[in-house]
Amino acid sequence: MYNVLIVEDSKLSRTAIEHQLLAERCFNIVTSIESAANADILCMGGNIDLVLMDICTANDESGLKAAGRIKSHYPEIKLVMMTSMPEHSFIQKARESSCDSFWYKEHSSMDIAEVCRRTMLGESIWPPDSPQLSIGAAKSSDFTDRELEVIRELVGGHTYSEIAQTLKVSENTVKFHIKSIMQKTGFKNTLQLVADVVEKKFIMPKY
Repeated sequence: MYNVLIVEDSKLSRTAIEHQLLAERCFNIVTSIESAANADILCMGGNIDLVLMDICTANDESGLKAAGRIKSHYPEIKLVMMTSMPEHSFIQKARESSCDSFWYKEHSSMDIAEVCRRTMLGESIWPPDSPQLSIGAAKSSDFTDRELEVIRELVGGHTYSEIAQTLKVSENTVKFHIKSIMQKTGFKNTLQLVADVVEKKFIMPKY
């Protein structure tokens, strides 16, 4: 029997996940909470085998940061990150936090119970990439890594000069990348770009 901690701010999702796991008969849900703020504290007692961690939790607490703390202090605990948000960096950030598996709530052919069962048996279940989105006339996969960095800085409200300093490139290089982004998306200005990216949750800086 595996003892499970669920961190999920949506009551509907939380209830659905609980039902799926309990139906497996090999999972015991110790507790379910809405915020990742104190998730690592709940792991202190040594009775948690598996944590299901949403990335965007109550009070804007980042599940990724909480996951990093848990895996740092309790590496033996298995941790499955889960999200419905298509933010392009989440998979990489979850890997950097030493998470064991990653599950998209609405874009996976596998249910959460199977992901958990296979994770506890030693597998690491990861999607090949984040969900494909349309950003203007472009696909989210059309952008280079550097262009994604520039878009993230634009979403953060930074000027061309500030972006150049952050990325350690010239301002002309920033302008070059933005011109390429505009050509790919068909947007007339960066305000349109930022609005579309934020609305579709392709870039979520605070997580």
